[in-house]
Amino acid sequence: MAMPLRQTLRLGRYLAKQKLLRRDKFPLIVELEPLFACNLHCAGCGKVEEPAAMLRQRMPVEQAIAAIEECGAPMVSLAGGEPLMHPQIDEIVRQLLDRDKIVFLCTNALLMPRHIDKFTPHPNFSWMIHLDGMKQRHDESVCHEGGFEGAVEAIKLVKERGFRVMTNTTVFNSDSPQDVIDVLNYLNDDLHVDNMQIAPGYAYWKAPDQNGFLGVEETRALFKEAFADGRRKKWRLNHSPLFLDFLEGKVDFECTPWAIPSYSLKGWQRPCYLLDDGYVSTYRELIEDTDWDAFGRGKDPRCANCMAHCGYEPTAVVATTGSLRETIRAAVA
Repeated sequence: MAMPLRQTLRLGRYLAKQKLLRRDKFPLIVELEPLFACNLHCAGCGKVEEPAAMLRQRMPVEQAIAAIEECGAPMVSLAGGEPLMHPQIDEIVRQLLDRDKIVFLCTNALLMPRHIDKFTPHPNFSWMIHLDGMKQRHDESVCHEGGFEGAVEAIKLVKERGFRVMTNTTVFNSDSPQDVIDVLNYLNDDLHVDNMQIAPGYAYWKAPDQNGFLGVEETRALFKEAFADGRRKKWRLNHSPLFLDFLEGKVDFECTPWAIPSYSLKGWQRPCYLLDDGYVSTYRELIEDTDWDAFGRGKDPRCANCMAHCGYEPTAVVATTGSLRETIRAAVA
């Protein structure tokens, strides 16, 4: 099953507007990082390697909202670091919802029981809980024993409270197709999360573990086997069918890094969340002063093995809306 209907309709209207305005670069979703601090030290991340002074900073609510209003994206992914460590994260969420944004709050879930009463269910709000596999695999990934149980209990808690719950699972080269099948079956059939996202491990340069990232051919082989026998159709995956085809190697796309820009305490990150070629203070500078044609597989060696959601899902979404056949396919998937 594909993306939620509300999200699909919102994106469809937004993309139609961009086409009418003849804009060739526009944000679909902003990765908003109001802090770098985190309560975990995950092997595939590196945000907590920032200087101590930066880890103590928290983005003011007004600055966070202004960035989203400046770029005009219809969706916002609140990330970090761990967003629940921001003392005003609930106010950021409320103000974004008041502006009719679709909001995903990305969290490792360990702090959710402490903060859940600050939030109210809303049709445009989802918890996006990080869960990288079953117990042993997840705890190894987040370098924290008990991380899996904490995430599972948090999922149960927020579902009982009436919230929309999604998950994000990053896959590394130590994962087998069966590992992917097991965790998606568990999330889909046992925990009944509303939607799931999957991401090939990307070569994030700050990550403590630089040996666990997948190559392109490894990614394609892994997902081709994991998706076999019609399994991907039964899972409630928050992806377009074309992006899932891309993961399997059935189609290939150019990267569109401008479509999911990243804004943090340092400003707008150029060119994307995974590469750090500096920061600019305004969204306009990011779009107009970045050589977007210089990035992607076959162009920049740092992009050689990247098949990340943040670069290729937007390409798949735009390709879907540009094809009647793919639009119908996405609607009935």
